[in-house]
Order: sequence, then structure tokens, then C-alpha cells
Amino acid sequence: MNAPDIHPVRHNWTRAEVAGLFDRPFMDLVFEAQSVHRRYHAANEVQLSQLLSIKTGGCAEDCAYCPQAQKFAKDTGLKASRLMDLDSVLDAARAAKDAGASRFCMGAAWTRPKDRDLDDIVAMVEGVGALGLQTCMTLGMLEDYQAQRLKDAGLDYYNHNLDSSPEYYREIITTRTFEERLETLEHVRAAGINVCSGGIVGMGESREDRVGMIVALATLPRHPESVPINRLVRVKGTALAEVKEIDGLEFVRTIAVARITMPRSVVRLSAGRETMSDELQALCFMAGAASIFRGEKLLTTPNPGEDRDSALFAKLGLVPA
Repeated sequence: MNAPDIHPVRHNWTRAEVAGLFDRPFMDLVFEAQSVHRRYHAANEVQLSQLLSIKTGGCAEDCAYCPQAQKFAKDTGLKASRLMDLDSVLDAARAAKDAGASRFCMGAAWTRPKDRDLDDIVAMVEGVGALGLQTCMTLGMLEDYQAQRLKDAGLDYYNHNLDSSPEYYREIITTRTFEERLETLEHVRAAGINVCSGGIVGMGESREDRVGMIVALATLPRHPESVPINRLVRVKGTALAEVKEIDGLEFVRTIAVARITMPRSVVRLSAGRETMSDELQALCFMAGAASIFRGEKLLTTPNPGEDRDSALFAKLGLVPA
């Protein structure tokens, strides 16, 4: 008789169950998260991605955390730019590959891509894919036919974060709804593109909101293949510039709960690493994070340089996946 699977993939997580995970003794929680991780993923391997802003600033969305929102442009000083040309994108992708990245992510500060821009976007996807890199795009909301066109171009992943719980979301963003984000994920999934979706913690939300965010992700009909967990980067001039920084161990708890509730997903230790100690990052890897962004910039915010990451990997015995 086979032993019962103690870490099955589930899609019926309740708020009470997820809250119970957050409340567990820290060592017990991290131990279980690492146990789940080793059941579904190779130990000590971390996937390396690189993120390029292919169209910066001037965004009509009012996300309270984002320096690319036009609403904050006067206070942040960030100037809007046009969509990058194909050659520049491919040069950046080649450099990322040479530095060890296996996935190249491209982000445009749009509410949604206009059809007139899709030809250029498709050319980028095809060109980066031809270099042997996995491709990921984040372009805002998508219609179903746009998702299908990206799939036809060979796009591997589409990123569209839920950001927070359904309840706290409306405190952060008013220009698009939580339901519209879910609708974009449905279009991406229906087109056959892998989903990258996670959230941001440290925006002034409660633990109950972090529970709600995890529940929203872990009860999707199919878990995202990639789940980025971001620690807020507080940018001067944005609405959240002065918010209190989230406790480091609470951030690790969020990583661990994401790992336990979505066992097959690759959890990414995403934005916010620039101000994290090596010890805090090590705890995040212990809690099940298995992907990072390399490079000195994430869209418009700082990120640890490659030398620091290489030194950290050496100290921890981590290797690129």
C-alpha cells in the first residue's frame, strides 16, 4: 500500500489553512517549505532571469508603489521613453545570456499594448527566443487575441501580478480591477502561455492581506508556473515612499507559504534584494525561493550586481538551474 502524499498539489486552500501556515513557529514553517521544495524541485539550484524595461514611464495606471505611473512623474523625475528598438533589446538579451541568465523578461509600462505595437513586440519575442533564451513579457492587460498572437510568436511566459489581496488591492490601484487582472491571466492560460503571477508585500498591508494574496494565487484552476514575491522598493515621489518596511522574517514567511501552497511553482525572490542582507536572502532560499533576477536594475529600481550575486551563490553552494 502506497503511503499518502503529505504534500499534494491542491487548489482548494482556505483562508483559515493559509493563515495557520503563517502562524506556525518559524523554524517549523521553513523546514516544511524546504521539504516541499526538495520533493518537487532540485535542491540548491536557482533559476536566473534578467528583466529589461523596453518602454519606461508614462503609464496611465495609478499603482501607488510604481515610479513609472504618470501620476507620480513630477515627483519622481522619471521621464517617459518610447518603445525600445529591436536591435537594442537583442543586444541586452545577448549580454544577459552571456552573464548566465536563462530567461529574458521584457516589461512595458502600459495599461495594455496597442495593436500597432504588437508587430514590434512579436519581433522581440522571436528574436530573443532565437538566442536560446526563455522569453517573458509583461505588457499590462491582454485581450484574448493578443495573448494568442504572443503564443504564436513563441512567448514562453507572461507576467501579470495580482499584487495583493482582493481587499487591499483597491487601496493600491484604482485604474484597473482585481477581476481584470484575473481575466488577463485567463486569456494567457487559454492561449497556452505559462503564467507568471505573484505579488508585492510591504505596501502597508496586514498579514491577513498577505494570506488573501496567497489564497487568490493558490486557488487558481492551475497554479502559476512562476510566482514572484516582491518586497516593496520604496521610491521617493510615489505614494508608498514613506511606508514602514516589512519585517524581514515576515517576508520569509510569505515565501515559505507560497512554496507550500503551490508546490510545483517556481517561487522567485524578486524585487527588493538590493537592501537585503546575505543572511536574509539565504533564509528566502531556505524557504523555497528558487529564482532571482540578475542585473543591476529591475525596470527602474536597483538590484544587486552580478558580482554580489556570484559571491552569495558561492557562499551558499547554490548553482544556476
